[in-house]
Amino acid sequence: MRKSLAFGLVFAATIGVLCGAEYSQPARNVFDVRDFGAKGDGQTDATAAIQAALDAAGKARGGVVHVPQGNWLIRGSLNVPQGVTLRGIWESVPAHNGIRDRGLPKPTDDGSTLLAVGNAGKEDAPPLITLNTNSTLKGLVIYYPEQKENDVPVPYPWTVAMRGKNPAVLDCELLNPYNAIDATHNERHLIRNVHGQPLRRGILVDAIYDIGRIENVHFNPWWSLRPRLRAWQMENGEAFIFGRSDWQYVLNTFCFGYRVGYKFVQTKNGVCNGNFLGIGADDCQRAVLVEQSAPYGLLITNGQFVSFSGPDPTMVEIAATHSGTVRFTNCSFWGPCQQIARIAGSGTVGFSDCTFV
Repeated sequence: MRKSLAFGLVFAATIGVLCGAEYSQPARNVFDVRDFGAKGDGQTDATAAIQAALDAAGKARGGVVHVPQGNWLIRGSLNVPQGVTLRGIWESVPAHNGIRDRGLPKPTDDGSTLLAVGNAGKEDAPPLITLNTNSTLKGLVIYYPEQKENDVPVPYPWTVAMRGKNPAVLDCELLNPYNAIDATHNERHLIRNVHGQPLRRGILVDAIYDIGRIENVHFNPWWSLRPRLRAWQMENGEAFIFGRSDWQYVLNTFCFGYRVGYKFVQTKNGVCNGNFLGIGADDCQRAVLVEQSAPYGLLITNGQFVSFSGPDPTMVEIAATHSGTVRFTNCSFWGPCQQIARIAGSGTVGFSDCTFV
């Protein structure tokens, strides 16, 4: 009896192990860029080697291209194929403000860092990284080491272009790009947990016909607060720009030190409608500028807006061209501005349960 019981227990345990093995998730295809000749020494151009790893993952019908700790020099452009993730070591967005504040981490001190040096002065050149359908950029720091922290910035092309269906940028620090993320001509883009100091443009959204999402984005002058660069950014910088986007969702975003925090425009593709929850803009000449919106509206809830710099700091400006609908609910406006809102145009603008200080 005891032998039968013991045999039964061993048999059951064996079957359990086999069943567990049978139904366990298979290992993902992982391609290490070092296996393709990339060197993270900050001096050797790694563009071709990383692209070879990306192409291999694409031919394998998807996978993860792993960028280990190191400083990876990129003189060209990278194209992330369908179903491929380009991934560094970071599981959450790091902070690298050691160039501005001595003693704190610098972008080349740790983690996986792409050093972007190609196409300086060529704003219309191909993006540094292009994402395609179901492709992802995750856990990387992208830094432009040749940009000067106390000078008028040199134009560069977009750091990331999101194309196809369901491209994603997750847990990345885009420290000092001229133009950060081009989220146009795609469907269901996802931008989540992105920090940095874009100098000219942060995120551009346009030609979106299926819902895009932007969550937990923080644009702040971690890289440089030097006078000449700061003055240029305050006169030219735009953090979030929205053209045509159907049902855009934006959650928990913030920007500091721009000419315009949130800008809504009409492009050849159309205008924006969407839900904007928990958004903030501090020290922007215009926290919110609406040139045009869809008739079914921009719904802005739990926003916090502060303007105090420039010759005419104003929290909200609704342009004479506006004929759509904008609703502010449970928002707070404060700071030594010229005025809280300047409203023109034939559209509908409403403020409900808001605080004006």
